[in-house]
Amino acid sequence: MKLRFLAASVFSLGAIAGSAIAESALPAIPAPLGIPKPAATNDAPYAPQPILQGGVVVTLYPPDSPKLNSARLREAEQYNLSKAVPGRISSIVNIHNPSIEVHTVEGGLNTGAAVIVAAGGGHNTLNVGSESADFVPFFYNYGVNTVILRNRLRRDGYNVQADAVNDALQAIRLVRAHAKEWNIDPHKIGIMGFSAGAELAAPAALFFEEFDKKNSEPTDPLAGVTSRPDFVSLVYPGPTPFARGGNPSIPRTAPPAFITCPSAGDRVHAIWANEYYLAMLQSGIPNVESHMYGTGRHPGDPLSDGSRMSAGLADRNGMPFGTWQYRFIDWFRDLGFLQKPGVETRAVRDMAAFLQLPPPGAPAKPASTPAAPAK
Repeated sequence: MKLRFLAASVFSLGAIAGSAIAESALPAIPAPLGIPKPAATNDAPYAPQPILQGGVVVTLYPPDSPKLNSARLREAEQYNLSKAVPGRISSIVNIHNPSIEVHTVEGGLNTGAAVIVAAGGGHNTLNVGSESADFVPFFYNYGVNTVILRNRLRRDGYNVQADAVNDALQAIRLVRAHAKEWNIDPHKIGIMGFSAGAELAAPAALFFEEFDKKNSEPTDPLAGVTSRPDFVSLVYPGPTPFARGGNPSIPRTAPPAFITCPSAGDRVHAIWANEYYLAMLQSGIPNVESHMYGTGRHPGDPLSDGSRMSAGLADRNGMPFGTWQYRFIDWFRDLGFLQKPGVETRAVRDMAAFLQLPPPGAPAKPASTPAAPAK
């Protein structure tokens, strides 16, 4: 019995030693390949680089635009990489030459729809990993083109309303101006904002007319191209223009909206989401949809198991809130955005019918009096 035990022990030690020898003989794991890097700086304005393979990057403004900070225009963007996933860019800061990164889909799959994604990050970082890059393959499967917005940040000295919101509106105009080249339907271009990114998307849905008037000079290469989004989506949004007692004018042509957020677990953002939703309802804007989930918290907030709430498309440990993106696709399909390019959407038809109605509070038209019978 003792001999049998001794033999087993020797075998076990031999197996361990053999494993160690085998592991030591293995070649070293190579460094990850193809990690995106910021461009080098030179005397020219900084040239933003794609964060995903195949992205077409276009800067929002000409290099001599007065909207840019010429003193910092040559500074390189800074990429913050994931500590767990090699090559994954989690966020970007130091953005002084704002841009869009366009990812198109195959012709046979293409619906012509384009979603401009505006990442969150509290205006301190731009969380392009979970709230931008992850959406490129997701939307691709539905034939939807994805445009990653790289807007300027408060941490870098910019004003959210004067700079970042204008970046979003300019991005919409720029995509529409190049729609034919990118096989995008100019009537299917909208914006989806996450948290702080929703602080750009919501104003874009309200103030596009004002922006277009201010940018209609003949010297503006995009003059005459509307910045109106054809749809807007607010995901666990930061404060909208209706927050803290705000009462902005709502244009009659405000776009349809999809709004989603956890409820009590993310109470402040849920209130901001509902303020926007109720304002649209009171104005009668068609095709506004809201999904408030009973469980869930804001991205980054601690959970009871010691982990933190994830963002973007993450499954969120089986929470129903982790499936909000499929509710968006349902809404998107319902409004006709997943049809082939050039086919009029239900969103357009419903807006045309809405514009035929009198504005809320307008006096009713007097009933026509019948003509007197002929004598």
